[in-house]
Amino acid sequence: MSWDQLTAFAQSSPLLSIAFAGLTLAVIFTEVKHRLSGIAGLSPAQATLLMNREDALVVDVSPAADFAKAHIPGSVSAPLADLDPEKHKQLSKAKERPVIVTCRTGMSAHGAAAKLKKAGFTKVSVLDGGLAGWRQAEMPVGKGR
Repeated sequence: MSWDQLTAFAQSSPLLSIAFAGLTLAVIFTEVKHRLSGIAGLSPAQATLLMNREDALVVDVSPAADFAKAHIPGSVSAPLADLDPEKHKQLSKAKERPVIVTCRTGMSAHGAAAKLKKAGFTKVSVLDGGLAGWRQAEMPVGKGR
């Protein structure tokens, strides 16, 4: 596509062009924010290693109904809407343990991980791609509570 074609498209479809530019900026902003947060992103293979070698706690911040449908085996449910590290029994005991935060797609997990870090958790990371990435890597999935 030439520059002239791109310019012609932008002139003929200004709303689409503005929407595209806005979405592009939002994605760039989100990525930069995540990279500067100091919270590592882990692939499913890296998360599995951390779970097996360092007894990492996997915290799923998806709504309880979504958690019941599918989750990483051994993970604990701590819905983002109710996330309070001090009141959650398993979380309150895990401040020194590695914690891997996940959700359906990996988007909500970053906010939850920042909240845990602010609450004094020292080893917090996020599963890249969330449960969708976990499934794509053909890792096992549990159901129920």
